[in-house]
Amino acid sequence: MHEILFAGFGGQGVLAAGVILANAALRADLNTTWLPAYGGTMRGGTANCSVKIAEEEIASPYIDEPDILVVFNEPSLKKFESQVKPGGTIFVNSSLIHREVERDDVTVVKSPVTELAAGLGNARAANVFMTGVLLSRIPLVSAEAACLSLEEYFKPKGEKMIAFNKKALLEGYKQKEKGEVDV
Repeated sequence: MHEILFAGFGGQGVLAAGVILANAALRADLNTTWLPAYGGTMRGGTANCSVKIAEEEIASPYIDEPDILVVFNEPSLKKFESQVKPGGTIFVNSSLIHREVERDDVTVVKSPVTELAAGLGNARAANVFMTGVLLSRIPLVSAEAACLSLEEYFKPKGEKMIAFNKKALLEGYKQKEKGEVDV
């Protein structure tokens, strides 16, 4: 079972990233849960969500110790870093997080996803870009399943939004081979 925690400010697409990953897992015939948590305000407040993905049945959506943490801002890193299982992986948006992860018993993957998404045309796609980075390192689901999930999620916003986010996901996926991810 994989236990993933996405965390950042409201408006960074943290919850959307979790939904997209969870729906991609469903498309891959895996069991999954998605559980959102919000701060007092949406945009600008804190937001996080947990996603579990497993072949076996999942008894509870709650996560105490994620094996994967995806953080988009420094307060989220500070809050959740200590909860990651030893041997787990922390994905860091190095565009907005300028301190080092303090633990030495986890793998750290840093990528400036806000800057890279802005380079594609919209910094707000940093969440989808980071999902691609995550999937390139830990193949929870195929890129194809993730793209199908994106299509479903962004369908109400139109074909242009779907195409842009697919591009962001696939560019994120390519960061490992391009060497633009710092481990």
